[in-house]
Amino acid sequence: MTSPVRPSMQDVFHLEYPQSVGVFATYEEAQKVVDYLADQEFAIENLCIVGTDLRSVERVLGRRTWGTVIRAGAQQGLTTGLMIGLVMWLFMPSDNVLALVVTALLIGIAIGIAMQAIAYAATRGKRDFTSITQTVATRYEVLSEHKVAGKAREVIAKMPGARAAAFAPQAAPVPGQAAYPMPHYPGYPNQPYPYPYPPAFPPVPTGPQPGGAPPPVASGQTDSASPDDTPPNAG
Repeated sequence: MTSPVRPSMQDVFHLEYPQSVGVFATYEEAQKVVDYLADQEFAIENLCIVGTDLRSVERVLGRRTWGTVIRAGAQQGLTTGLMIGLVMWLFMPSDNVLALVVTALLIGIAIGIAMQAIAYAATRGKRDFTSITQTVATRYEVLSEHKVAGKAREVIAKMPGARAAAFAPQAAPVPGQAAYPMPHYPGYPNQPYPYPYPPAFPPVPTGPQPGGAPPPVASGQTDSASPDDTPPNAG
């Protein structure tokens, strides 16, 4: 009897011909949509939430001085000291456990301060602040397999708040509708939708021209001759 083949990690994340059923600004909004589909007994195993437009965010926590460096080194050294004390107690048993623990903590604190001081001195004052870095997504897109994508959009359209969001497209994306930002064309910076399109050709002046020159002909047009300008047939 053969055991069932377990799917690989790549197969788990694979969707056949995925289609977008909604794009949202936060993960909570995408999660809410998937949860609503689950409550409606939709086959959510055909869905996938994808974070797009990744960006790196660095949160500055504060200044970095020798005082903060020593304090951080001492805090880090406490954990190191406890580990050193445990090793010393295993290999060098002593009746005075308190002295052993204090000695190990002092050694750990000294090591922690030394490591932090070396790292801070290596920056040469070019990074006098502490921070944490995180990679986040700008948008979250809910994808569905093509065979159930239409059904997913129909269910999401019935989600509470979808109708109200449809009348305020600038305030919130409509659930079930891709909320990609519309492109802005030159001359229409505040136009929410790509209409009207900018003119394909510059406006053609129709009035009299300087020097009595005839009006120019726009690109794509032909300067057809009028019947009055047709020369008579020779002979």
